[in-house]
Amino acid sequence: MKKMLTGLQPTGVITLGNYIGSIKQMVDNQDMYDSYLFVADMHAITVYQDPSELSNKIRSLIALYLACGIDPNKNKIFIQSENEYHANVSWLLECNTYFGELSRMTQFKDKSMKNENFTSGLFTYPVLMASDILIYDTDIVPVGVDQKQHVELARDIAIRFNKKYGDTFVVPTPVMSRVGTKIMDLQDPTKKMSKSSENKKGVIMLLEDLDSIRKKIMSATTDSEMCVKYDVINKPGISNLITMYASITGKSIEEVEFMFEGKNYGEFKREVADAVVSEVSKIQNRYNEIINSKEIDEILDKGREFTREIAKKKYEDMKKKMGLFRGIEK
Repeated sequence: MKKMLTGLQPTGVITLGNYIGSIKQMVDNQDMYDSYLFVADMHAITVYQDPSELSNKIRSLIALYLACGIDPNKNKIFIQSENEYHANVSWLLECNTYFGELSRMTQFKDKSMKNENFTSGLFTYPVLMASDILIYDTDIVPVGVDQKQHVELARDIAIRFNKKYGDTFVVPTPVMSRVGTKIMDLQDPTKKMSKSSENKKGVIMLLEDLDSIRKKIMSATTDSEMCVKYDVINKPGISNLITMYASITGKSIEEVEFMFEGKNYGEFKREVADAVVSEVSKIQNRYNEIINSKEIDEILDKGREFTREIAKKKYEDMKKKMGLFRGIEK
C-alpha cells in the first residue's frame, strides 16, 4: 500500500466548507493509503504565534479532525515538533539545497514582500517540508496549487541526495487535491466560504453555537423566484444550499430538487438548517468528549513513538552516508 502524508498547520478555525470540501475527502482516503497525518506546528512559527494560543490550537485541531471521522487506527497521527528528527533531517537537507532554489519559491516571494522583517525560517521552510515528506519514504503528497512547488523541490532534493550518496529516499509525487464539493458564502454565494470573510454571517464554523448556525442558514441570500432548483449562474444562493444539503445527506442534486418541488424557501431552509445542525452537533459532541481526554494523548504518544523510530533510522542512515560519524583511528 502506498504511503500518503498530510501536514496541517494549527492556525485559524475550521469551517463547514472545509469539512465538506476537504476533511470528508481525507476520511474517504483513509482506506486507500498507508496514511500519515501530522500537525505542522514548526511550520506555523515561521510567523509569530501567541504561545498559549498555539498550544491550545494544536490540541483543538487534533480533536476536531478526530471528531470529523479521522480514524487513529488508519492514520499515524503525530505532532511535528515532538519528533526531533524532522529538524535534524532538515538541516542535512539544507546543506544539499541551493540558495537560488529557495529564493525562487513563490510563497516566499509573496510573504516576504508583505513583511520585510521575515524570519530565516520562512526562507528555509520548504526544506523542512521536504524533510517531513522524505523521512517516511512518502509516495503521495496531496497538495493545493500553492504547495505544489514545494513538493517539486522535495523531489529535486531527493534525487540530488540519492545521486550524491546512494539510494536513500523515495521520490514523492505531488497529487493535486481532488476538488471537493465547494461550499459558498451564505451572504455572498459567488464567493467561497472562508474564515477570513469580513461578514461572519456568511460563514459557519464547526465549533459555532448551533442556534447561530441555524440563524445564518435561515438568513442566507437566495432570490425571489421561490423555486428550489440548481442553477449556479442564476440562483447561486439556492444552489449553494442545495449543495450543502446534498453533501450532508448523501442525496443527489436531482433528488433534492424533487424533494422540495413546490415548497417555499422558508421550508427548504429549515430542512437545510436541520441537516447541518444535526451533522455539526455530532461533531461537536464528539469533540467535547475527547478534547480534554487521555484519548488524544494516547493517540499522539503512539504516533510519536512510531514515527520517531522510522525517522531515527532515516537520520542515522543519512549521517553515515554523509560521513557524520567517528572515524576509525589509524
